[in-house]
Amino acid sequence: MLISFFYTLRAARLPVSIQEFLALLEALKVGVIGPSVDEFYQLARLTLVKDEANYDKFDRAFGAYFQHVEQLTEALKDLPADWLEKLLERELSDEQKANAPKLDWDELMKTLKQRLEEQQERHEGGSKWIGTGGTSPFGHGGYNERGIRIGGQSQQRRAAKVWEQRDFKDYDDAVELGTRNIKVALRRLRRFARQGAAEELDLPGTISATAANAGWLDLKMQPERHNQVKVLLLMDVGGSMDDHVHRVEELFSAAKSEFKHLEFYYFHNCVYDHLWQHNQRRHREKHATWDVIRKYNRDYKLVFVGDATMGPHEILQRHGSVEYNNDEAGAEWLQRLTHAFPHFVWINPEPQGVWEYRQSVSIIRQLMQQRMFPLSLGGLEQAMRLLSK
Repeated sequence: MLISFFYTLRAARLPVSIQEFLALLEALKVGVIGPSVDEFYQLARLTLVKDEANYDKFDRAFGAYFQHVEQLTEALKDLPADWLEKLLERELSDEQKANAPKLDWDELMKTLKQRLEEQQERHEGGSKWIGTGGTSPFGHGGYNERGIRIGGQSQQRRAAKVWEQRDFKDYDDAVELGTRNIKVALRRLRRFARQGAAEELDLPGTISATAANAGWLDLKMQPERHNQVKVLLLMDVGGSMDDHVHRVEELFSAAKSEFKHLEFYYFHNCVYDHLWQHNQRRHREKHATWDVIRKYNRDYKLVFVGDATMGPHEILQRHGSVEYNNDEAGAEWLQRLTHAFPHFVWINPEPQGVWEYRQSVSIIRQLMQQRMFPLSLGGLEQAMRLLSK
């Protein structure tokens, strides 16, 4: 059985060796884990994957191989599971959508607390209780301009807050680019210097020294030239950014290839009081944004990558994050970052033609002092030219 699993991983271009596969089999033989798919997943990833950049490839290959295996999941702790089970796809009329309850932020949180205390059974298709398929501000599968999505999948992308454990994946920095355009654009941001040990042949110096030495060969060596530009890359991940994963991965891959001094972190929608470097461990391994600001010098070039598409309250209000109650508004953190790193740009993968129709994009552009550029060849060239000044 696991022989074909090994070949599935190799077919997914994962550098898995026979020795690592034998280590996995030996661990299974001695009973390191119990009869659990989740535990096998953790053990297999531990023994077979050497680079965290390959985690998403492993996840895809693992899912493809075990797609027919039932995986254990935890039941929702706070609500009965059948309350959020979407039994049918309900088509709501324009009138029903127009009459959907519209609550401001404080009313929304206060009303949710009341519903949790009062609700006793499942509801579907309504406008008041926690349920599915209706116009209630609480639940999923229906329609509400500004509600709290509980469970389910994002459809309208209008939720003011999301009540669930959300899992994102790291961008793959090993994506093979179809063209060299992104790398060519990024090369506009270069400042070469020769540092370190003299390990590279200095051909002009060797010729001059040999000529001065009456033709006797006199080899001259010099340090290699490296791009000394330092880049701090902050990338939006999850939600509406799922539509842009491939293009952002191309940018990430090109940046890691072009910049020797590259540091990167993830955020979701807007930057708040913490960032993270591994999406699989983002709830356990957080980096305080203040620590990031203090860790890197002002000579780092700060590059945000995100579609800037969110509710305006996520940028301007305390507790505006869709995932948790942030003590300070995202705008405050964006201003702190741009003050700490005076050379900054925002790269937006959304088409530039839609920017003017999204209020959050306009807000971010103002906070970025209009330094927002599209994720295109021309946009990247403009951004790199600005950063190089």
